[in-house]
Amino acid sequence: MNAATPALDLRDIHAAPAPSFWPPAPGWWLLAVLLLALLLVVGMWLYRRYRHHREWQLVEAELDRLAALAGDDPAAFATGLSTLLRRIALQHFDRHRVASLTGEAWLQFLDQTGGSEEFSRGIGQRLIDAAYRPEPDEVPVEPLLTLARRWIRQVTGDST
Repeated sequence: MNAATPALDLRDIHAAPAPSFWPPAPGWWLLAVLLLALLLVVGMWLYRRYRHHREWQLVEAELDRLAALAGDDPAAFATGLSTLLRRIALQHFDRHRVASLTGEAWLQFLDQTGGSEEFSRGIGQRLIDAAYRPEPDEVPVEPLLTLARRWIRQVTGDST
């Protein structure tokens, strides 16, 4: 070294510090928001599915209770089945459209919403006159239950 040139006080090369964990980069924030939105959508879907399944279980239990009642009191069976159908209709359709329906108009509404004519022209007519028959033992329980289940599935959108 030359005495005329002063010694340079140089240090060794240092690597840059590792990036810190927090705060995350904007891409991670976006990914977190998307995952939370996905979890929210899946959670809402599962909750709706649970409620729909639970509602169907309650309807099935009520139909079973009515079927057991049919042996003792067929008129009460027909009245109870019509009442159950009305409660479901009130849940799924406009209250003003459903609440005032009686007799043939009620059966026609069931036909329109169920996509058949089995209520007003078929076995469903027994729902209206069973309570007033002198011999109510003629109420066909199984066909009425089958018709009611089919209508409920049609209205609620249940495919099972």
